[in-house]
Amino acid sequence: MRLFTEHPNSVGESYFEHLASATTFSFRMLAGAMCCLLHAVFPFICERTASGIITDLHDRMVTNRARVRSRAVKA
Repeated sequence: MRLFTEHPNSVGESYFEHLASATTFSFRMLAGAMCCLLHAVFPFICERTASGIITDLHDRMVTNRARVRSRAVKA
């Protein structure tokens, strides 16, 4: 059971919260990949879409997790 909970706990999430978050991230990453592919073939399409998705995901992962960790330290 520890294999399923150790990492989620380390980032301040339950197993199901982590499942939902990781699933959402994977779909956003797939969308970004598709935008990159479209942009590779048609340079006038999705000029900033993939980089926006990457920025958003980075902010959600790094910034939000930093906030969760700082709350855990204060508690």
